[in-house]
Amino acid sequence: MELFLSNILSAGFVFIIIRVATPIIFASMAALISTKAGVVNITIDGTMLMAALIGVLVSAYTQSLLLGCLGGLLTGMVMGGFLAFFHVKMHAPSNTTGVAMNLFANGFSVFLCVIFAGDKGSTSKLQSLSFPTIHIPFIKDIPILGTIVSGHNLFTYLAFLTVIGVYVLIYKTPLGLRIRAVGEYDTAAKSVGENPDRIKIIALIIAGAVSAMGGMFLSMGYVSWFTRSMTGARGFIGVAANAIGRDNPLYVLLAAMLFGLAQAFANTIQILQLPAEIIAMMPYVITLVVMVVNSARESVSASNKKKKNVAGLD
Repeated sequence: MELFLSNILSAGFVFIIIRVATPIIFASMAALISTKAGVVNITIDGTMLMAALIGVLVSAYTQSLLLGCLGGLLTGMVMGGFLAFFHVKMHAPSNTTGVAMNLFANGFSVFLCVIFAGDKGSTSKLQSLSFPTIHIPFIKDIPILGTIVSGHNLFTYLAFLTVIGVYVLIYKTPLGLRIRAVGEYDTAAKSVGENPDRIKIIALIIAGAVSAMGGMFLSMGYVSWFTRSMTGARGFIGVAANAIGRDNPLYVLLAAMLFGLAQAFANTIQILQLPAEIIAMMPYVITLVVMVVNSARESVSASNKKKKNVAGLD
């Protein structure tokens, strides 16, 4: 128990929280962009999975990290484009489309593994490339702060920059204004000359690219290979983080870090030698608990608001 407490109270534990929260941050930002455009995007997990695989395969066969990154990003954009086509153009429900695309991603990723890596569960036989670890000058030598902030993978720093980028996109650019207008009331946006379908398609393609970065971090940063179903439902956790953060980039980031804390706690608690099944389910149980609490809080808030409105009418 003393070893467990010393671990969770250390600077290294905060480092782990940031590290495991990285793919959730990307997923939650993708969910935020989609939601702002008025689309519930549950395809994020499948998009992350496909980008994680394609990034590894392209980097392994070309021995180019840049081409691997571009391959992963393009895969994410294509997945976002598919969702946009079926939902926006064909008017299929986004949830149904998301389920179908996630199932496709799980099956097709295994098929590609067999074809290009000779293994249906992993690409460990391939010599794929990884994104570098960044040691920040001066900061790395500062006790505690250096341990927490320095030494992360490149994509971890990109995740926090993405939060800033999403905020600027949504609230400080003409495209962001159009995305919010379409998401809040697309009929009104159409009446002033905007094309809601075009804006939604652009938003979903951007969300696909952001999702892809989370997937590539898992296979080319967190580890250096692809494994079957390696996203571990992080895409869905990102959607939950966005729901808790109510589409506010800062609050969504904090929610993603909370889920990162849950994952880091589950990793560290292995010291207590609890059954592996209990440890594996902990992050998801915590996710459910947080969602239930958030839902109850919103219900109480809505009820109080309704009572105030009724009292005002009286």
